[in-house]
Amino acid sequence: MLTIRPFRKGFDEEIYVRIFNASFSDYDDIRSVTLQEARTLEDAPSYNLDGLLIAEWNGKAVGMVQAFVDKFREEKKGFIQSLAVLPEFRHRGIARKLVSNAIARLKERGMKVASAWAQTDRIACVHLYESFGFVCVRATSLMKGSLADIQSDMEETESTSLREARIREDEDIALINKLDNEAFREHFNYRPVTVEETRYMLLEMPWYQHKKAWFTVIDNKPVGYVVAGIDVGLNKEKRVRCGWVLDIGVLKPYRRRGVGSTLMLQAMRYLKSKRMVNALLYVDDQNPTCAIKLYEKVGFEVYHKSGVYELLLS
Repeated sequence: MLTIRPFRKGFDEEIYVRIFNASFSDYDDIRSVTLQEARTLEDAPSYNLDGLLIAEWNGKAVGMVQAFVDKFREEKKGFIQSLAVLPEFRHRGIARKLVSNAIARLKERGMKVASAWAQTDRIACVHLYESFGFVCVRATSLMKGSLADIQSDMEETESTSLREARIREDEDIALINKLDNEAFREHFNYRPVTVEETRYMLLEMPWYQHKKAWFTVIDNKPVGYVVAGIDVGLNKEKRVRCGWVLDIGVLKPYRRRGVGSTLMLQAMRYLKSKRMVNALLYVDDQNPTCAIKLYEKVGFEVYHKSGVYELLLS
């Protein structure tokens, strides 16, 4: 009655889109994907289809999961992603079977740790992972900030100048990549980001349009950056006007000097100029830079909480 099989590239993309869209339609920060977007994702530098599994109930595709192994990561940690079951087929043990198969696939590929993610209010999903022995090791937040009254009295460093990044030019793509890697080296789950991945994020990732980026410069040296963007499709589907702070980083010697505030305010002003009402961002609650305090300082509040769950694989 229930079978689990590998995803077939070139044949199953429509199945992936159908299951994804039906399963995640009630998430505020996730929108429907198109078939073309799903195919574009397959071309992402860090993405691979190995470990993507389809669940069939009496021959009908009803769920999926991916046992993802990052080819750029030296650490033997695999990731359980895109766990989804069509709403009308839930409570039949399908998600449990998918997770069990994903764990087995990660073990087969030599992984020592399995990592998964779930919003804390998705109780059934949390309980499912916990039933396999997963333990919550990290908390993350989706934060929202109003753009109605951007703080004008925020302390910004006088010695810092802003330069808009030329995100289509190799030199600035490489600079964003360099700053990203230096700023996030101490962070949870860090691994070096390739230039190709940075280029994909800036130019090819289909979920955000109107992207812009800026550098902060002190004594002619770039010491931080921010990237902002707007997902037109999400705003249309959810009937909102939200922009995103997609990425922000400041080099360690220049933190606590107003550089982060300068970058955040610039991103917020840009999003407001595009008639956005709110800005959203994701943050690791235990971020070693205490970034969540910066975001609260400029008016952001926690909107959703999520947990990162890990399981040691014997």
